[in-house]
Amino acid sequence: MIAGFSVMVGSLIASRVRHVATVGCVMVATSLGLAASGLAQAAPAALPAASAASVPANPADVSSLDAILKTLYDVISGPAGQKRNWDRFRSLFVPGARLIPTGQPAGQPARATVLTPEEYIQRAGVSLERDGFFEREIGRSVDTFGRITQVFSAYDSKRTPQDAKPFQRGINSIQLLNDGTRWWVVSIYWDAERADNPIPERYLKK
Repeated sequence: MIAGFSVMVGSLIASRVRHVATVGCVMVATSLGLAASGLAQAAPAALPAASAASVPANPADVSSLDAILKTLYDVISGPAGQKRNWDRFRSLFVPGARLIPTGQPAGQPARATVLTPEEYIQRAGVSLERDGFFEREIGRSVDTFGRITQVFSAYDSKRTPQDAKPFQRGINSIQLLNDGTRWWVVSIYWDAERADNPIPERYLKK
């Protein structure tokens, strides 16, 4: 989160939700904008009635793999103070979809935090709109079999497009379904780059 995408759990939640960067994020942590500890500890609020299943997509957003991944990153990105189009975000996801930032609190085992699209919006949305967040894809590796596609989408995250350096990089593992009429995001599972976990060069190619 879809960073992409693209700041979540632990450093994600610290970075992305510093974005809930881990959406950046997509994606969407950051990859979608979440920091893990923050995401994991925040008390859930009442969820709005809208859901991924009930929001129709713009056909142009879901007509191809390139289109849905571009939309996933675009929809979570924007300057400080700009409201995101969360209905557009919801429209990308298959009913039952999940967003899963990973992180490792100090002195504890690594963990995954499993979120619905609505939970992601609630936990990441405020910080994305308050602080500004721009996530983009910087590399892609794709495998497809029949109707299913798996994408390793490397991302970087900035507060403004003019920032000299990203505050976070990582990989969104995005699972998608092509139902014959459109593309759907099934899940986004991500981890942030760290000194001991650099992004391999093979994932930085498009």
